[in-house]
Amino acid sequence: SIHNFSAVSNLISRLRMRILAASHALKRWCLQPRRGYAVAKPKEFKKVMVANRGEIAIRVFRALNELQMTSVAIYSEQDKHSMHRLKADEGYLVGKGLPPVAAYLTIDQIIDTALQHKVDAIHPGYGFLSERSDFARACSHAGITFIGPSADVMARMGDKVAARQAAIEAGVQVVPGTPGPITSAEEAIEFAKQYGTPIILKAAYGGGGRGMRRVDNIDELRLFQVGESFRRAFSEAQAAFGDGSLFVEKFVERPRHIEVQLLGDNHGNLVHLYERDCSVQRRHQKVVEIAPAPALPSGIREKILDDAVRLAKHVGYQNAGTVEFLVDEKGNYYFIEVNARLQVEHTVTEEITGVDLVQAQIRIAEGKTLNDLKLTQDNIIPHGSAIQCRVTTEDPARGFQPDSGRIEVFRSGEGMGIRLDSASAFAGSIISPFYDSLLVKVIASARNHPNACAKMIRALKEFRIRGVKTNIPFLLNVLQQPAFLNASVDTYFIDENPDLFQFQPSQNRAQKLLNFLGEVQVNGPTTPLATDLKPAYVNPPIPSTRHGSWAQEEEESSPPPVGLRQVLIKDGPEAFARANLLFIAPA
Repeated sequence: SIHNFSAVSNLISRLRMRILAASHALKRWCLQPRRGYAVAKPKEFKKVMVANRGEIAIRVFRALNELQMTSVAIYSEQDKHSMHRLKADEGYLVGKGLPPVAAYLTIDQIIDTALQHKVDAIHPGYGFLSERSDFARACSHAGITFIGPSADVMARMGDKVAARQAAIEAGVQVVPGTPGPITSAEEAIEFAKQYGTPIILKAAYGGGGRGMRRVDNIDELRLFQVGESFRRAFSEAQAAFGDGSLFVEKFVERPRHIEVQLLGDNHGNLVHLYERDCSVQRRHQKVVEIAPAPALPSGIREKILDDAVRLAKHVGYQNAGTVEFLVDEKGNYYFIEVNARLQVEHTVTEEITGVDLVQAQIRIAEGKTLNDLKLTQDNIIPHGSAIQCRVTTEDPARGFQPDSGRIEVFRSGEGMGIRLDSASAFAGSIISPFYDSLLVKVIASARNHPNACAKMIRALKEFRIRGVKTNIPFLLNVLQQPAFLNASVDTYFIDENPDLFQFQPSQNRAQKLLNFLGEVQVNGPTTPLATDLKPAYVNPPIPSTRHGSWAQEEEESSPPPVGLRQVLIKDGPEAFARANLLFIAPA
C-alpha cells in the first residue's frame, strides 16, 4: 500500500543517513592524532548550521558572513516566516508536526539535516540543545564538529553536583552544600540543622532560575512546608530538565552575582575576558548585565579571575564558557556553577574587550590556537563600561505577563555607543506566544558606568513600540534608581525596591490626541470654552475692479459686469453657446 511504501522509503532514507554518518565518523577517527603520527591539519569550515532560532541565530549568522562561511538555519513550522530563517544562506524545516519548542530538540532530525546538506559544524547558540552533552556527542559521532566544549566536559559541568566537586578538587571555594543529590526532605532537614538557615533546594541539572526553592527558617523545616518545597522543586526540575535530582546549599545572604567569561582552545591554552555583574535579577532571572563589575575591589577581582581559570584548566575546558560566583557583603566569594555555552550577556564582554566571542568560538572549533587568534591574556585589556538590557514583550504592570501579537509601530533608540541585537524587532513582526519573550538586547557602551547608564536611559526613552507591551518602563526605573547608578546593588535589589513597579502613564501623544478629538466631536467639550467651537460668519467686502483699458472709472457700489455664467442662468444654454462662439457677452 501507499502507507507501507512511504514507511519503507523513510526507513531507507534514515539508513542512508546512518551510513553517511558512520563514514564521516570513520574518517574523523582516522584523522585523530596518535602517538607516533603527525597532528592533522586544522579543518576549515565552509558551511555551519545554527541549531537555534531568533536573536542568537542571527548573531551567529552575522559572524559566519564576516568569516565568509555559508550559514544554515533550521526552523519549526511556526517559524517559517521568522527573520532568522531569512537571514541564513540556507534554511531547512525540522520537527514537522511537533510542538514549537520540541522541533528544536529533535537531535536525530537536526543531525540528519546537517549530514544531508554537508554541514561541517553546528553552533548550538544558547537554550534548547546548547548544554545537552548527548547532542554534542551525536555531532561527534556523525563526524560534525560541535562548536562548544567536549561532550564529557559538558556532562560534568552541566551536573551541578559534579561541577561543585570539580571546584573542590581545583581548590576553589564553594558554598556549603550536600555532597550529592538528596532523595528526601529529611536529608534537607539534617543539612539545615548542621549549617543553619536559610537554605536553597536546587535542581542538579537546572538553570534559568527554575527548579529552585528557598527555605528560610528551622520552623519551616519541621513543618509541612519543606516537604512541599521539596516536591515543587523536584517536579519543576523534572518537567524542565528531564531529571528531578536536587541538592541543598546554604543560602548566601545579600550576594552580588559575578561571572567570568572564559575562552579555551583545543591545545590546553585558556584565558579570561574579565567579569560581568549580573546582580540585578528577578526570580533568579538576569535583567541587566554590566561589564566589568563596577565597584568590585581589585583584590577580589583578581582572585575570582584566577580561580575561574584554574577550575577551567582542571576540567580541560575548551571553547567559550562562564564560571559564576556569589560575592557576599564581607568580600567572601563562592563558586556556584559553570555555564558550558555562550551566554545571552556575552555582548557586554565583547564591547569592553573588542573580542568577537562568536568568531572566536568558530575559529577555536576549527583547531586554531588562542595564539593564532592573538588572544593571549596580555592582549586582552578591558576598556570602559558596558550595560545590557533585555527588552522583552512582557507587561511589568501585570506581573510581567507575556504579551504576543503584531508589532504595529517600532522605532528603536540609536546613536553613539548603542548596539542592538534582535530578530523580530520591526513593524509588522508577529510575536509568538510559543517562545522566549526576548524582543531586543540593547547594549550601551561608554568610558565609565555613569556614562553608560546615561546612554542606556536615553536610548530606551527613544524606543516607540506599539502593538505589544514591553518591560521598558521597568528597565528605566531600574536604571534611574540611585543604588544602580552608584553600583551598590545586590541580588535583593528588585525585591527591596517596590517603587520600581510604579510606572508613568503612557506618552503615546498621537493616540491621545485622536481620542480627544473623537470625544469632543461626539460628545462635545467637557468644559465651557471661551469661544464658540463653530467659526463666526464673515462677509468680506468685494473691492471694485476695472474692466479693460477702455472702461471708465466705476463706483465701488456698481455691480460686476455680466459674464458667461450670468448668460447661462438668464438666457439658457443656447444663448450661452452663442456667446461662447462670439466671445462676446450680450449687454
